[in-house]
Amino acid sequence: MQLPIVSGIYADNAPDLRTSYPVNMLVVPMASGASSVYLRPADGVVGNGTGPGTDRGGINWNGVCYRVMGSKLVTVSSAGVVTVLGDVGNDGEQVTLDYSFDLLGIASNGNLFFWDPATSTLTQNTDPDLGVVLDVVWVDGYWMTTDGEFLVVTDLGNPLSVDPFRYGSSEVDPDPVKALLKVRNEVYALNRHTIEAFDNVGGSGFPFQIITGAQIEKGTIGTHTCCVFLESIAFLGGGFNEEPGIYLGANASTQKISTQDIDKLLATYTEAQLALCRMEARNYRSHQLLYLHLPDRTIVYDAAASAELKQQVWTVLASTIVGFAQYRAQNLVWCYDKWLVGDPQSNAVGYLVDDIGSHWGNTVRWEFATPIVYNSTKGAVVHELELVALTGSVAVGLNPQISTSYSLDGVAWAQDHFITVGTTGNRAKRLVWRRQGFMRQRRMQRFRGDSTAHIGAIALEAQIEALNY
Repeated sequence: MQLPIVSGIYADNAPDLRTSYPVNMLVVPMASGASSVYLRPADGVVGNGTGPGTDRGGINWNGVCYRVMGSKLVTVSSAGVVTVLGDVGNDGEQVTLDYSFDLLGIASNGNLFFWDPATSTLTQNTDPDLGVVLDVVWVDGYWMTTDGEFLVVTDLGNPLSVDPFRYGSSEVDPDPVKALLKVRNEVYALNRHTIEAFDNVGGSGFPFQIITGAQIEKGTIGTHTCCVFLESIAFLGGGFNEEPGIYLGANASTQKISTQDIDKLLATYTEAQLALCRMEARNYRSHQLLYLHLPDRTIVYDAAASAELKQQVWTVLASTIVGFAQYRAQNLVWCYDKWLVGDPQSNAVGYLVDDIGSHWGNTVRWEFATPIVYNSTKGAVVHELELVALTGSVAVGLNPQISTSYSLDGVAWAQDHFITVGTTGNRAKRLVWRRQGFMRQRRMQRFRGDSTAHIGAIALEAQIEALNY
C-alpha cells in the first residue's frame, strides 16, 4: 500500500492531534505514474557578496536590485557586488520600498527618502507636516504615507511637500493604521482590525475617497505582515476579539488559509513578536508561494498546490540541522534572472538555487511524515518500507544517510533506523527499510535527513500484513 507524505500527524500533551508539515521540502503536485504528488528539496541559498549591514528590504526597479542593508541604501549586482548610495537611518525594522516613474521611495526609520538615479541623489522629505512614516505607497502621482492615524499624500509634482489640509483617515474603526498596499490602482489602508479601500477622485482636499462596500472586517497585526498575493491582500491578523490567523482578502470578503495547526503555531508567539514578522509572495514556476517569516522558522503556503490537491498545503523552512531556527533567506527579489535574497542574521547577500539544499554553506535538515496508519483497532506487521525517490544528486564523494522512525501514540518515537542514499550518479538506488516491527492499533512514520542527502521523495510504499487481533 502507498502512504501519503504531503503532511503527517503527531500528538501533544493537550492531548491533541497536530499536523506535521514537511520541513525544508516543497510539495509538487504531478501525476508521475508512481504518485500524484511528490516532495523535492526546498531551494538552497548561495552567498555571493556582502553589504554594510543586515538586509531590511529589497526591490527590483528598472532591472536593478535595490536593497536597504543596515542604514544604507544600496544596489546589488548580478555578481553580488554591493554599491552604497546613501544613508536612510536604521531602527532595526523592515523598510518599505516603492517606485514612481522617476523616483524610488524608501520608508525607513520613521522617515521618507527618495532616490533619483538621473542625478544620483538621495533626498529626505523633511516637511514637518509629513509626520512619522510607518509605510509608503505610490499611486496616481502621489506618495501616500501613514503615521498610524492619518493618511498623508505629498503634493502632485513635488514629493517633498505636504499640505496639512489634504490629510485623510481610515475612520470605520478607531483601530490604528498599520500598512498601505496598492491593488489594481486602489489603495488599501490595513488597520489592526479592519481594512478599507480608497479610490482617487481628485478634488482640492484629500484626493482619495473610501470605496463603499469594499471594507473588510479584519486587519493586519503589523506593517509588514501583509502583501499583495494572487491579486488579493494576504495578511496575518484578524478581527476584533479574534486570535491571529492568515487570510486572503478581496471584494469585501476574506478566505482563511491558515489551518488549525498553523493557528496553534501562531498562538505560541506574542502579538508584539508577530507584529515584527514579515510576509512576502513568490510566483515560482508552477508554485504560488506565500511566505510568513516567524522568529524561529518560516511557514509557506502554496496556493497552486492547495488548489490542485484540494487541501491547504503548507511547508516549513528553517536554517538549522536540529529543531527550528530562523530561515536565513528573506526579502526575495526576482532580478537578473534569479531570486536574490538577504540574510537577516548577517551582511551577506545571495540567491536561491535548486541543485543544493544548504543555506549559506551550512547543512540544514529536512523532514516529512505520514498520517496515522490505522487498521480498525487491530494489529499489523510492517514487513518493509520503501521510499521511492530521486537519488544520485548528492555531492561527489558523499554517501549520506537518512532515517525513519515510528510512533504508536504520536508523542514517543522509536529509535531512528538509518540507510544510505547512494553516491553521485547512483539513480537506481532503492531506499528500503525491512523488518519495521508491528503496531497494535495505529502507527505514524517520519523520515529525516539533511541537505547532503539531496533527494526527492516520490512515494512511500509499505508492505503491511494485517492481523485479526
